[in-house]
Amino acid sequence: MKKSLNYLPPDKRRDLRQLVSIIREEVRGCVMVILYGSYARGTFVDYDQRIEYGVPTYFMSDYDILIVTERRIGTGSESSLYAKILRRFYENKNWKFHTRPQLINASIGELNRELEKGRYFYTDIKKEGVMLWDSGGYTLARRRKLNYAEIAQMAGEYFEEKFSFANDLLIDAKFDYSREKYKLCSFHLHQAAENFLRTIPMVFILYGYKDHDLEALLNYAKTYTLEVCDVFPRDTEEERRLFSLLQAAYVQARYNRNFAVSREDIDALLPRIERLREVTEKVCRERIRFYREKACAKG
Repeated sequence: MKKSLNYLPPDKRRDLRQLVSIIREEVRGCVMVILYGSYARGTFVDYDQRIEYGVPTYFMSDYDILIVTERRIGTGSESSLYAKILRRFYENKNWKFHTRPQLINASIGELNRELEKGRYFYTDIKKEGVMLWDSGGYTLARRRKLNYAEIAQMAGEYFEEKFSFANDLLIDAKFDYSREKYKLCSFHLHQAAENFLRTIPMVFILYGYKDHDLEALLNYAKTYTLEVCDVFPRDTEEERRLFSLLQAAYVQARYNRNFAVSREDIDALLPRIERLREVTEKVCRERIRFYREKACAKG
């Protein structure tokens, strides 16, 4: 884990030093403060204002902060504690246009258990994060080699969570279709496809890619099953147009008032997303069954 913030502009370093100071004063039993996400990776957006399809928008990356404590902060006091930290941080700042901290908490025991298991969210934090403050009283665990029973359990949990979420998005798309809301339907179809595709590597390698780009997600997924390639054939001009429309829907269905999606477009796309659901469920259940059989053979 990195320790230096020298790659960040001076104002960002000042913000993060102030945040650490406030957190240490306000959070009892704090043992580490870790920066993760885009500011840790150096891929942050400080302030981006533009007109998108006639609509003024702006975007700023957040300071993603993991507060590690000896014991987990109580659920009842967590939100009020975070609000107090943010109030102090925003004093004498224009909060509407200042980088916003996003705070989460884990106990050191919980964090180390998840690191040992190789939970991708926490292993990413350890790999890409910056240690802003360390009490020196604890060390972060290393990922250990999982047995097949543990892999089967984790893969099953990832599958149930992500596949169910993708299926709910597909249900939303069908509801949009029934109301003839074809543009909104295209957005939900994109989100369903994205999450079905993300489910496959989560089951096979216990890692979830964060892309919204369907082309990239297809490339990740086809490492584990070539059946996903058949879902979106692009041999003809019409097939390429439909895939491009689905790709574009993630942004344009929300922001471009002139983005046109017809009933015929949805009639062509919907069966493909349903087919993607079938492929995802089949290959993931087969893989989880493989893990369980291996676990039984070892047991």
